[in-house]
Amino acid sequence: MKISFLHEPELEFGTGRHIDIRFGLINYGPLDFDSPSAPKNINLGIVGNLQTVEGVHNWLELCRNGIAAKVSKQPNLFPKFPGFEHDKNFYSQLILDDSLNRSITNREFDSLCDISNSSEIIKEAVNIFWNEFEYLSQNKNVNVILCAVPLNLLNKMEEGIAKDTEDVVSDPAREIRLDFHDLLKARVMELKIPTQVILPMTWDKHSRQKQKRRPEKIKQLQDEATRAWNIHTALYYKAGGKPWRLIREPSMLTSCYIGISFYKSIDDSKLFTSVAQIFNERGEGIIVRGAVANISKEDLHPHLNDSDAYNLLNDALEKYRAEHRTFPARIVLHKSSSFNNEEINGFRQSAESQSIELYDFISLKSSFTRLFRGGAYPPLRGTILSLDNKTHILYTKGGIDFYSTYPGMYVPRTLEFHCDLTDQTPKFLAEEILSLTKMNWNNTQFDGFEPITLRAARQVGSILKYIDSDKLIEPRYSFYM
Repeated sequence: MKISFLHEPELEFGTGRHIDIRFGLINYGPLDFDSPSAPKNINLGIVGNLQTVEGVHNWLELCRNGIAAKVSKQPNLFPKFPGFEHDKNFYSQLILDDSLNRSITNREFDSLCDISNSSEIIKEAVNIFWNEFEYLSQNKNVNVILCAVPLNLLNKMEEGIAKDTEDVVSDPAREIRLDFHDLLKARVMELKIPTQVILPMTWDKHSRQKQKRRPEKIKQLQDEATRAWNIHTALYYKAGGKPWRLIREPSMLTSCYIGISFYKSIDDSKLFTSVAQIFNERGEGIIVRGAVANISKEDLHPHLNDSDAYNLLNDALEKYRAEHRTFPARIVLHKSSSFNNEEINGFRQSAESQSIELYDFISLKSSFTRLFRGGAYPPLRGTILSLDNKTHILYTKGGIDFYSTYPGMYVPRTLEFHCDLTDQTPKFLAEEILSLTKMNWNNTQFDGFEPITLRAARQVGSILKYIDSDKLIEPRYSFYM
């Protein structure tokens, strides 16, 4: 066994580099701030009831001029939100026009009170929102649509889920299947406009006392400035902006990062593959829907046969070439289960058929292996425990010098990565994984647990299960986050 440490990787912004996302944006602006294609004016549609539409609108107006930093002994962990205007931070502006908003009457939501089954409540709620989304897409010029969920609807869905959970105990054949966020994303994908779901707790801190969420679903409420950072960064990205990217030195080979995960069909009858392909140079994700997978009798994990693995990587590489007009020099596959021999052969043959000689196949999973450090804080983020030449434990969560603390509530999990077939050294691969944990455009605190490759693939799978296999899907990751 061997323990080593990686320093926090930097990211590239408009005019400079920084390890922290928020300070990078404050000091250097977004990556594409001077690009003609950067979104300078974002037409934002808001859909909800009268109270949530007005509340979200007012909160975004408040954010426009900035939100003060939380008073803290860790100022780097809680920086102010400078605002969202043409002359600061993102160099962009939200267009908040009442003509772009759609208010749903409370009567429509109250009609759901007579439904006891959570899945039916969620279906009807999605239908209500979909009708207004469709109107905006057909009659207004909107870049992003924001779904402002009313608190009473959120509580009703939670009550239905709690009731279903009780029924499952007495009737195991009855299962909870639907998720409002994922079903809504799947339904509105055909409208070709990215969406953002915003819960009442984001813009109204008093809603937290009134929510009826299950204890395991209640998370620590972020400070207001952090909430503003996360929402505005997501809106900027979904409108077509590029906030930051990984640093790739000119001397480094062009690499294509691909995440592979699996999801079940809505009736649990089939297991499918979802793929998120990250274009490092542009910070954009491209989605590929893969073939049916099977649970191996040997390790009880999902796997592809060699033919499906070959076709899956071929599809991803073709989309890479369509974007860049060339193939990458190197491929990095991150998979949520181990690679078996058939998958290795299929992926390798696909790469070599395009004359790609460098490839790294890595499986990743959450680990219970932990280290202990003297003092009050856990090991530093970036700590690596190498169990052997193939298996390594990486702290992507942990103490962070820049924050002067460990920014978590519980003992941090570790991420295990296994080098199934690799050309690069474990240290180099760990550095890439650590960098890719910072590519989540939904979260501006940079200590993500898993790389965006796998995170995106999981998010994609949770939405694709609601879309028939014969229907076209949006290839851009911004439609799934």
